[in-house]
Amino acid sequence: MEQISYYLSRLEKKGVKPTAIRLLVFRTMLEMGRPVSLTELGEQLETVDKSTVFRTLNLFLAHRLVHAIADGDGVLKYEVCANENSCSLDDMHVHFYCVNCHRTFCFKAIHIPLIELPAGFRMDSVNYMVKGLCSDCVTNR
Repeated sequence: MEQISYYLSRLEKKGVKPTAIRLLVFRTMLEMGRPVSLTELGEQLETVDKSTVFRTLNLFLAHRLVHAIADGDGVLKYEVCANENSCSLDDMHVHFYCVNCHRTFCFKAIHIPLIELPAGFRMDSVNYMVKGLCSDCVTNR
């Protein structure tokens, strides 16, 4: 029950009405513990219509509960923002995309270097993606 109150609190802090489906999508994303595509999330939530999952992800994006990562393969991955109050530069860590299994991993301990932009520019996000083989795929080759 304590976990549900945590999920409710996170959604409500962002102004997202906590419906059963929204709670389920949010909980599943947290449990997966890595950036996930719409397809991956849909596979985990077999009983939920894919368009409902898509609308929920867009709502979460609009309220900055999650952020999207372009993996360079044409597929967006979605990740829950680490900070409960807002997505911030702390969420801008290095991501690793495995070219074999197509999973994306977070390297939260490796932060993106601070970038100084010219006057008049404002940074809203950074996508720092490293591509190669993950440890599972290296072991299985």
